[in-house]
Amino acid sequence: MKGYLVSCFCAVGALMWCVPSALAGIESTDSCTDLDGSLDEIVVTAVRTPKLLKDVPVQTILITAKDVARTDATNIEELLQQEMPGIEFSYAMNQQVHMNFGGFGGQGVLFLVNGERLAGETMDDVDFNRLDMSNVDRIEIVRGASSAIYGSNAVGGVINIITKDALRPWDIKLNARIGKHREQRYSLTLSNRYKIVSNVLSATLYGIDNYNVESGPEPATRVFTTVYGNKTWNFNDEFTVRPADNVRLTARGGYFRRQLTRTYDTPERYHDYTASVRGEWNLDTSNSLSLSYAFDQYDKSDFHRLSGLDIRSYSNVQNSVRALYIHSFNGGDILTAGADYTHDYLMNTKLDGRTRKQYGADAFLQYDRNINDRMEAVGVIRYDYISDGHVSRVTPKISFRYTPAGQLNLRLSYGMGFRAPTLKEKYYDFDMAGIWIVKGNAHLKPESSHNLNISADYSKRNYNLTVTTYYNKVNDKITTGLPYYLPGDDSQLYLDYVNLDGYSIMGADVTIQGRWNCGVTAKLAYSYNHEFTARDKSGNRANNQYMPTRPHSLVARADWTHDFSKKYSLTVGINGRFLSTVSNKEYKDYYDIDAGTIDVRYPAYTIWRLSCSQQIYDRVKLTLAIDNIFNYKPDYYYLNAPLTDGISFLAGVSVELN
Repeated sequence: MKGYLVSCFCAVGALMWCVPSALAGIESTDSCTDLDGSLDEIVVTAVRTPKLLKDVPVQTILITAKDVARTDATNIEELLQQEMPGIEFSYAMNQQVHMNFGGFGGQGVLFLVNGERLAGETMDDVDFNRLDMSNVDRIEIVRGASSAIYGSNAVGGVINIITKDALRPWDIKLNARIGKHREQRYSLTLSNRYKIVSNVLSATLYGIDNYNVESGPEPATRVFTTVYGNKTWNFNDEFTVRPADNVRLTARGGYFRRQLTRTYDTPERYHDYTASVRGEWNLDTSNSLSLSYAFDQYDKSDFHRLSGLDIRSYSNVQNSVRALYIHSFNGGDILTAGADYTHDYLMNTKLDGRTRKQYGADAFLQYDRNINDRMEAVGVIRYDYISDGHVSRVTPKISFRYTPAGQLNLRLSYGMGFRAPTLKEKYYDFDMAGIWIVKGNAHLKPESSHNLNISADYSKRNYNLTVTTYYNKVNDKITTGLPYYLPGDDSQLYLDYVNLDGYSIMGADVTIQGRWNCGVTAKLAYSYNHEFTARDKSGNRANNQYMPTRPHSLVARADWTHDFSKKYSLTVGINGRFLSTVSNKEYKDYYDIDAGTIDVRYPAYTIWRLSCSQQIYDRVKLTLAIDNIFNYKPDYYYLNAPLTDGISFLAGVSVELN
């Protein structure tokens, strides 16, 4: 271990001083500035109308473009693990990625890209590899029920990824990174703006090989021996026309492909095709209207190398239309009205009937009341209708913001959550690795929830403190039940989707940030979560399909930046995450439930990264990072163990021309 650390710091030290020695003797230009200026960022996710972050009545977490660049993340999974406590990515069945966000999985957290929903899922989660970070302007995260604004699936929160616009006549960005296990990432962004027309094209190619890992003797539960790599291609284009000062027309298109090789003869392929158009009109100084259409198709297939056939086994197609109207009153109040229509098509060879269709329609009304300079209240009510099962639901939400002093904000919000069962949960019939057959349940009830969120944030000069507490109670939570045999047949186990009698989770988040005039910035964020034992309708303790929430988690980072001149700057940073132990009741033998259950203890772990980047002439950036600097390796590679086999080195270069 000591040798590893010496090598790490020597390597970073060499990089830190290789260029400064050539440019020595130049005067420093450090100065004290506001804390990243993030409180003056405009956000739209929490209340659907543009507001400064400090004025939003619903607590909103903002990850800026600077944060994304600092982490050098490839996709949303890599970014969130470095930036947010309370989020863990674990693995299910054949190493498909599952997210736990404060007790809510992928079906309960709504992911958006520029406000549009995503089609498709892998083990109840979106394909996180689709969510590329190469052209991200900011990410807005709202914790807690947002169904009154965004409908089904927003029962646990919303994560909205917003991409960059073209700001200059032309701009070219090239990025390359290499790492362990033949990890390679290459990205290109081309943007241009000429008079009323602008365009942004981004492309990312990423790949990493499979590699083997080894666990200790006599594991308590399932372990994996191979970490599967993948190769991804991600292309996106955005074309914008501004024919008048009050009109903006935007068209977007994208293609994504990921290939994963578990067996050489039949690698798995995942494809996604997206297209959308949006028109935004400022009718006058008080009224605006936007109309949009979005298409998203996500497919899964097996490529048979010998025959050259790519056989599709899954396809989810979504077509959606949206209208949004905003009226601003003279006193500062804002009325927002909107409606959506979504058609959902699902084809799956494991689906009862092979194909299923449904449509959803909704309408919502929001009123933003500025009571005075220090108080604001926002009320929202929404009606949703889902055709399959004729499900309808009314969901309200109300939020308050009070500013007793210039730099102190107090927020309180209550919202009802709503999630209709998916077509998969109602009609799926799947052999889960020979262990049991997962069966859909056409009689599932929709989930409904009650969410209370209280927060306070205080900023003074270059410091910021945010404290948030929340409580979620979910009725009829949808999950998998206990395994069982059919009467007279003990050769095959079955597992149904069921509604739980009740599920609740409470927690608190604390974030402290600071910036000093010596060029140092630091952030410490802690999250506590407590899940209450959930039971099925018969009173039995519910089966946990995925790993439970870890009660304690923490992320921390510190960066030092020094501008030696206008031609050269240096940044050295360290960031890490800590996750506490967690226990889960599991079967001793998944093929023999009569053997009973045991409590499996998943250990705590911490992983840290050290990085150094040099900016030259505002054109070239050189980066060296050392991931997992303490060479952590899990004793057992359980399904929620971090995918690491020890220390790794990353080297990258980016070039920007404009």
